Amino acid sequence: MRRLRAYFFTGLLTLLPIWLVWIVFKFVLALLSDISQPWVGPISANLAAAHPEMLGWMDDPWAQSAFAVAGTVLVIVAVGALARRVVGQRLLAWFEGLIQRIPLMKTVYGSARKLLDLLQTKPDGTQRVVLIDFPHRDMKCVGFVTRIVREQGTGRELAAVYVPTTPNPTSGYLEIVPVDKLTPTDWTVDEAMTFIISGGAVSPDTMPFERPEPRA
Repeated sequence: MRRLRAYFFTGLLTLLPIWLVWIVFKFVLALLSDISQPWVGPISANLAAAHPEMLGWMDDPWAQSAFAVAGTVLVIVAVGALARRVVGQRLLAWFEGLIQRIPLMKTVYGSARKLLDLLQTKPDGTQRVVLIDFPHRDMKCVGFVTRIVREQGTGRELAAVYVPTTPNPTSGYLEIVPVDKLTPTDWTVDEAMTFIISGGAVSPDTMPFERPEPRA
């Protein structure tokens, strides 16, 4: 029994990373497939019905899912190529102007757009990737500084810090932290995201923990 238990845990630890990769891969495939499925499904079904001898396989669910994923990837690539051209930029500006007229969509789209733009630049005088004391001083969380404001009355600098969760960084917490309570890092956004998504498995050999002492 002891040997069987050791084999079981060894096999579990061996298969767990593969299982996690499969879950993420399956989620991405399902997401990409669902985007194009409404128009890929009818087209492939019609082609299969028109030419059952040669194209009958196109009506199979696996084929429709593959076409849907390929269609979504092609649309994303096409949008990226178009966005780099003047015509695409004008279309994007027109679309954003249309979104601005819809109250709820304006808030969601505008907030997401500003967050993505902020993560690509470094704020003045403050490192983008920082560590904050959360949930108490002896524990740290990785966060992204999105804005610097001042406290009403005292004028003290406060940082709006977005703290993503592991392994899904699209959800998280928004913390308001005094700038002098931040622990700066030299990480890039990509390095921090890799650290968060991997649950800390992929990280630099060293990292800061204590805040540097203020200069006299």
